[in-house]
Amino acid sequence: MLDFQKPLFQATIGDFKEVLTMALKDIELESEGKTKTAPKQLFYGIAGIAKLFGCSESTAQKIKSSGEIDDAISQIGDIIVVDGDYALDLLRVSKKYRNTSLKKSKK
Repeated sequence: MLDFQKPLFQATIGDFKEVLTMALKDIELESEGKTKTAPKQLFYGIAGIAKLFGCSESTAQKIKSSGEIDDAISQIGDIIVVDGDYALDLLRVSKKYRNTSLKKSKK
């Protein structure tokens, strides 16, 4: 058992080892509650948007200009950075770009 009143210069190697073991156990318990998240998929420029959505660059420009994915875009000057997962989620819930092929095929 550790004596927390003992001055640090009087601590032994055994005391040091015990403190490290306790600290590592605390860190392991904290990290068990946290889930590891995958790194963000970042796409750069209009070509990156086209690659993300699997479309032409002109269609990618239309999607960007529509404002549907503005929250996923960071732009400083000419540099465009898009958070891929967030852009896909935004476009998925967008009414404008929903798949309407079922309505067309019933003609």
